[in-house]
Amino acid sequence: MLLELKQITVPPGNQLLLKDITWQKFETLLTELGESRASRLSYSNGTLEMMVPCMEHEVNKVLISDLVKILLEELDIEFWPLGSTTFKNENIAQAIEADDCFYIQNEAAVRGKNRIDLATDPPPDLAIEIDITSRTQLNNYEALGVPELWRYNGRSLQISVLQDGKYVQSDRTPQFPSFPIAHLIPQYIEQSKTAGRNVAMKAFRALVRSQI
Repeated sequence: MLLELKQITVPPGNQLLLKDITWQKFETLLTELGESRASRLSYSNGTLEMMVPCMEHEVNKVLISDLVKILLEELDIEFWPLGSTTFKNENIAQAIEADDCFYIQNEAAVRGKNRIDLATDPPPDLAIEIDITSRTQLNNYEALGVPELWRYNGRSLQISVLQDGKYVQSDRTPQFPSFPIAHLIPQYIEQSKTAGRNVAMKAFRALVRSQI
């Protein structure tokens, strides 16, 4: 590369696309960036995207993650949250860092692990992306075989379910089929921002308990 990584600055809420990046260079960049960075990365067949989330992005991510955890706790479903872990597969030249992700059905397969290798381990069962300043591309997730992807744009939640290697949009989530998640998530995010986070989370927990 003509520029060193330390010379590149991506302001919050913006993204940078780098093309003709070999897998070896991608691995080197991951090492140089380290795990304490603020940026999120995705890699697909030589194209690397770097995105630095803004405050609105992070608030929505945390709120949705909290709502998912409430559902899983109240339904007594074991889960393993892996946040923005880097998932990669050199064989198909794909890598992704979700805003958040959860192992649910495959929780036992990764419980307690410090490293995930998609050559032998399953992908996360649910990935969450906040599309405030950019639109998440589906090809990485499809190629890596992530069964379900949620994308929230600040107003609505889109649920994509993997079928025969391609995502199809769904009104319901296989993870929580008894709950109208596409309606509930935006509703309780908005309540968090008006009535307060604790008020909204307690109300959501009470709703879930009333339905089980």
